[in-house]
Amino acid sequence: MFHNMDKTYIVAEIGGNFTDYDTAVRLIDLAKDSGADAVKLQTYRADTISSRQAIFDMENTGMVSQAELFKKYEIDSELHQKVFRYAKEKGLDIFSTPSHFTDIELLEELHADLYKIGADDAVNIPFLKAVARLQKPVMLSTGMCTLDEVREAVNAILEEGNSNIIIMHTVSLYPTGSQYVNLEAIRTLQKEFPQFTVGYSDHTLGIDSCVFAAVIGAKVIEKHFTYDKDADGPDHRLSATKDEMRSLVDKIRLYEQMRGDGIKRPIGDEVKNRKNNRKSIICTNAVKKGDVITENDIDIKRPGFGIQPKYKEALIGRRAARDIEEDTVLCWQDVSF
Repeated sequence: MFHNMDKTYIVAEIGGNFTDYDTAVRLIDLAKDSGADAVKLQTYRADTISSRQAIFDMENTGMVSQAELFKKYEIDSELHQKVFRYAKEKGLDIFSTPSHFTDIELLEELHADLYKIGADDAVNIPFLKAVARLQKPVMLSTGMCTLDEVREAVNAILEEGNSNIIIMHTVSLYPTGSQYVNLEAIRTLQKEFPQFTVGYSDHTLGIDSCVFAAVIGAKVIEKHFTYDKDADGPDHRLSATKDEMRSLVDKIRLYEQMRGDGIKRPIGDEVKNRKNNRKSIICTNAVKKGDVITENDIDIKRPGFGIQPKYKEALIGRRAARDIEEDTVLCWQDVSF
C-alpha cells in the first residue's frame, strides 16, 4: 500500500459521516472521483469505546454524552463487510480505526491491510501491542501527544517486531484553528523518526493545511470527507467536499510534479536554450588571419555556443587563425595559441 512514497498517499476519512450503505456508496463514489487513494472508516461500538461517564465538550459537538453520540453513528459488522467490498470494487484502498480489541477481530475478518490508531489510543500500550502483533502497517495518530509519548508508542509497536509505522501529525481539535495546526511538528517527527513515513491528519476547515503539509514533506494526507457540509453529524462541517478533495489532490499532484529530483542542472529545453539564450564573445570587426585581436574587436552578445565571456581577457592579444568576418561568434579554432 505504501510501496511508492514519492507520491503522496491521500486518504478520504468517511467514518462518522454515514450510517447506511447507500450513503457509504455515495461517499466512496465521490472519493474515487476526487482522486483519493483510499477511504477510511471508524470501527467502534458505543459500549466498548466509552463509559457513560464520558462527555464531548468540543466546538463540533457541543456538550453531549459520548456514549449516546457513538451509539448514533456506530455501524455493524454487516455494513462494514458491504462497505469494504464496495470500496475494493471501486479500486480504492480501505482501512479503519479500531477502538477496542473486539474491533480488531472484525477487521481481521475483513482482511484489513492497514490499521489506523486513533489519537485516543496513542498511549493505550496494550492496544498498540495487540495491533502491532498483526504485523500489518500501523498508522499512528499523534493528536494530544507529547514527543515523549510518541516515542513510547513507537517503541511499543517496535517491541512486537513491527517496524511498518506511519506517524501522523494530528491536532485533536474539531475544527482546528490555523494558529494551532503547527505544521513544523511534521519536520520534528521526520527528524526524530527518520526511518518512518510521516504524514498529516487534518481537522481544519478547508484544504490549505493539507497542501502545505505535503509541501513540508508529509507523505500521507488524511482528510475527513463528506457529501454535504450541512449534513447531520459532528464531522461533516470540517470535512472536504468532492470539489475540495479534487482541488486538494490536484494541488498536491501539481506540487509533486514541480518538486522534481533536486538535482540542479539544465533540464528539458534548457539544454537548447543554453545555446540560444546565453552569451558568447562576438567579433564585432572584420579581422584578417594573423592579426592580433584587441578589446575593440570583440563584444559579448547572444547566442551562447561560442567562447564563454569568462575567457574574454584570455582571448585579447591572441592572433586570428583565419579571416574572421564582422559579427562572427568566436570559437576556439578561430584563434591561434
